[in-house]
Amino acid sequence: MKILTFGMIVLITTQLLACAGQRKGKPVDASGALQVSQDKGWAFETKPVWADEFDKAGKPDSTKWGYDLGGNGWGNNELQYYTDKAANASVANGILTITVKKEAIEGKEYTSARLVSKGKGDFLYGRIEVKAKLPIGKGTWPAIWMLPTDRAYGGWPKSGEIDIMEHVGYAPNKVHISIHSEAYNHVINTQKTATKMVDNAMTAFHVYRVDWTPYAIRGYIDNALVFTFVNEGKGAAAWPFDKRFHLLLNVAYGGNWGGEQGIDPSILPAKMEIDYVRVFKMVEK
Repeated sequence: MKILTFGMIVLITTQLLACAGQRKGKPVDASGALQVSQDKGWAFETKPVWADEFDKAGKPDSTKWGYDLGGNGWGNNELQYYTDKAANASVANGILTITVKKEAIEGKEYTSARLVSKGKGDFLYGRIEVKAKLPIGKGTWPAIWMLPTDRAYGGWPKSGEIDIMEHVGYAPNKVHISIHSEAYNHVINTQKTATKMVDNAMTAFHVYRVDWTPYAIRGYIDNALVFTFVNEGKGAAAWPFDKRFHLLLNVAYGGNWGGEQGIDPSILPAKMEIDYVRVFKMVEK
């Protein structure tokens, strides 16, 4: 048996504590390497845990939706001013309509709406499904997406973004599904994105969906798999998607991407129509 000196005990204890600190809260294998999460084949409940069928006429349900307001460009030099007016977001005949209009307000020439479920619908994992018809016209930039509720890992993009559907009017019917994180985002040209040409995306309703589990975020259009982003086990810089997120529905106008090939105000007003939003709880395993 070896006799350890006091100095050796201190050194070994320090090293063990350091290793424990580095691995705290993260699964490791026998070699001490970080594990990539395993796909357990999670299913989802068949009854929504949260939904809006838009069956009550008037302004959107205030128990489910709030608004982002203002015209600060929203980080993308967008041209619209977001309001909470019924002229920009209203429900009728079972459909939510978000309308971008040519209308001067607060130094901006256009108005629209950006609905948010923050504080009224916040989710960790699940199946998120939205049936929508997209606006027509150059300059339109509709989105169905998710942002972190608590920003536990810091400001954008550190706490993540999930884009269930994005579309820009100058590329008709080309639908994008993406994620953004500190390691993967469009600012450093590393974003993870998939695209699909969707026939009649602007004249017919289609179902846009993500299945979000601890293992992966998978994106579907009309139940066809389009996008897969797997948790690589590299920590929050790559996978900040282990915290609560909320939903956003909006139509931007112009901006760095929407206006990349110019705008056409003659097409306004332009509308995104949404038949329903449904969130299904992931079944734990």
